Order: sequence, then structure tokens, then C-alpha cells
Amino acid sequence: MIDVIIAGGGPTGMMLAAELRLHGVRVVVLERDEQPSEIVRSLGLHVRSIEVMDQRGLLERFLVHGKKYRLGGYFAGITKPWPDRMDTAHSYILGIPQPVTDRLLAERAAELGAEIRRGCELVGGSQDERGVTAELADGTRLRSRYLVGCDGGRSTVRKLLDIGFPGDAATHEWLLGEMKMTVAPEELAAVVAEVRKTQRGFGVGPIGDGMHRVVVPAEAVAADPAVPPTLEEIKERLRVFTGTNFGAHSARRLTRFGDATRLAERYRAGRVLLAGDAAHVHPPLGGQGLNLGVQDAFNLGWKLAAEIGGWAPESLLDSYEAERRPVAADVLDTTRAQSELMSLEAGPQAVRRLLAELMEFEEVNRYLIEKITAVGVHYDFGDGHELLGHRMRDVRLKQGRLYEAMHKGRGLLLDQTGRLSVDGWADRVDHVVDVSDELDVPAALLRPDGHVVWAGEDQADLLNRLPAWFGAPSRA
Repeated sequence: MIDVIIAGGGPTGMMLAAELRLHGVRVVVLERDEQPSEIVRSLGLHVRSIEVMDQRGLLERFLVHGKKYRLGGYFAGITKPWPDRMDTAHSYILGIPQPVTDRLLAERAAELGAEIRRGCELVGGSQDERGVTAELADGTRLRSRYLVGCDGGRSTVRKLLDIGFPGDAATHEWLLGEMKMTVAPEELAAVVAEVRKTQRGFGVGPIGDGMHRVVVPAEAVAADPAVPPTLEEIKERLRVFTGTNFGAHSARRLTRFGDATRLAERYRAGRVLLAGDAAHVHPPLGGQGLNLGVQDAFNLGWKLAAEIGGWAPESLLDSYEAERRPVAADVLDTTRAQSELMSLEAGPQAVRRLLAELMEFEEVNRYLIEKITAVGVHYDFGDGHELLGHRMRDVRLKQGRLYEAMHKGRGLLLDQTGRLSVDGWADRVDHVVDVSDELDVPAALLRPDGHVVWAGEDQADLLNRLPAWFGAPSRA
């Protein structure tokens, strides 16, 4: 029997597959499309996703293909300097097209042994006490212990589970495509800059090989969002906003997207779970979509592996929804707020001007960017040390870096005292005895996703905390 079937081979599904394979879980990824998508929906990785890649030893692969940016304007397009003193060793945005991110994550999953089946569409399924039966479009049936739907906003898995997806239907739509332009680059840049003074949802920019990425507001929401726009439709909308179509021709990868905002009523039904856009959709303001899905997978992977491995504490798997659904709800609120601030009506514009003034304060600017980049995410683990529930940034140790010690996806005790022990949990928790000038705590216990679940120096207190996250000690 397969351990986990993942429906959907996008960034969320591939990140989850890689995380599960770190723990020896047998994974099959089912992707409907025969070839990876070349549509550039996402333009980069935010700080927390950059940290995630570093924690798994993947960051160098991404840096080769990306470009670092320290630019403001990520919150509702309000241009302010990149904030100082962010609590991270990676204080930048990594510009990298989504097809490259998709490819790198798929390569990682395959390297670790995930089985990736392209051209395989899940169309039905059922579950019982022992597992899940997945039905494919070609009539094949697969049996697994768990199924995770990472199959996008129109998720088949979510519909099969009859999980509600309440929220707001799309009221605005944008057309997206790649094409060549005959207009001179200087003229194109000048016209686009002028339009973007009032239309932040409009954009045309070079992406290499003589091609340009075009994003332009549609006239109305399409009856069927799955039907791509035509080149003539995009050219007409360009004329509406600029008075010219820039001589657009040789179009490819045309698509459309809207501002629907929805959140699944639950993330789990028995042995079936949801992650990424299958669990939440929202407008692309702030560029959080891909990042939110990757971070879902990072939270879920080790917990599902623990359940399959037989050492998960009670309710560990349920903590995935308890932790990640509120994060998604906050992202939905943030994108709704940004949408209002981008309205051209007098009221929202007045609020926008006021917020722009407030963002002159470093603390306000940093707070809003930390929301967008997920640096500010923390989970409620109860009372205790101020680090509790927060992810720990990468810190320099005398013998390397913290994130270098997390590549295997296990828990980690960073022990500056040299007096502590994880005997009984050594098969799940690495014990790193080292010191850091950047860490003002004797020792800290981190989950595989880097969030702190204990801090202190008392061995008895540590022994009381370990079972809550890493299960009963092994007899060995």
C-alpha cells in the first residue's frame, strides 16, 4: 500500500512530497497535466519561504536562478524602503519565476524518491478506517493510507469531501500572458510607469528572449475562468489603459485570474487533508499564494510522517489545521485590506494616504512587511519563554549555522549548556551542542519546521516537553 497519495504536482504538492520522503514515507504524486506549466503566476519567494529552502539545504539551487531584492511596495503597492532589523538572516525577496520554482521542487522530490505520475487525473475516491481508495480518469484505482489534496482552487479532492469553501466570489479579473512587443523599450517603460500611478493591477515588463509579461485588468469576470483569453482580447484591454497595444504579437501562455477570496471550512476529513490553494484562495496582492502553500506543506509534512511512522503524539496531525488555517485567514484579511487600499474611490484613497504616513514609522513598515513575508507568523504553544511558538531565524554557531543542522527534517535541540540530553528521542531529535553569540537562551528545542517548542536549561522540564511534540521515548 502507498503511504501517501498527493493530488497535484504544483509547488505545494512537490514540497510536501519532498518533506515526506525525508522520513522514508512512500509517496505518489498524481498530476493531471502531462507537462509542467510554463505560466509565470508567481514571481518570487518571500522571506519565510527562503528560510524554508535554507532549512532543507535547497537555497543555493534557488539563488542560482533568482535575484535578490530589498524593495518596498509589497503592501498594497505603497512604496517605502525595505525595513531594517527584520528578524531573519535572509532580509530580501528572491525574484524567481514560478516555473523555475516548480522545476526545482519537483527535482528535489524525485531525488528523494517520490514517484511522480504526470498525465494522471484523480476523479473519485473513498475512505475507510484503514485507508483511501483513489480513482483515476483511466479507471485505475490506487490504495493509500492518506490522501492530500494539493490540486488548486477548483480542488477535486475538496469537492469529493464535500468541504465547504465559503468566501467572496471574484468581482474583478486580470488577463495574464507572455508576448513580444514592437514598441521601443523606452517608450514602453514610460507608458507603463504612467499607467501604474493609478492602476497598480496593470503591468508590462520584459522577461527575456524578447518576451514581455503582461497583466491587464479584464473588462468583466469571465463566465468560465478556465477558458484562456485571446491575444486580441489582451490587445484591446491594453488599448483601453494606454491608448496603444504596443504592437503585441507572438503570444503564449495566456490565462486569467480573479480576486475570489475563499477559505475551506476544514483542512482534514479523516484520512484526507487539504493544502495550498485547495484550502484557500485569494487575490495575488503581495505575492503570497505560492509561499503560503509551500509553508502549508512544510508544516504538514513532518506531522503526517510522524503519524505514518507510529510515533506521533495524540492530536499532532490535527495541529496542522489548528495552526495553518488561522494563518490563511489572516492572509485573506490582509489581501482584502490591500484590495480596498488600491481602490480609486475617495474613501479608500484617504485611508491609503494615512497608512502611507504611518509606514514612515519603522515599526509599522516592518510589521506590515513581516505579515506579507510570513516572518511574523507564530503559533500558540501556551505560556512560557518569549521564543515559544516563533520560528527561530538562522543563527551563526561556532561550528556552522543553525539551518545547516536542519537539513534532515528532524527535531533539533540546540544546547549551549552541554548538560542536556534527548536520550529516548535520538531517532527523532538531533542534539546539537554548540554556542551562538546571537542566541540569548541556554537551550531551545525546535520542531522540524523550526518553531520553538521549549526553551530553558532544566533537563526535567525538557523531558516533560519532548513527548508533547515527539511522542513517547523509544525503548532503545
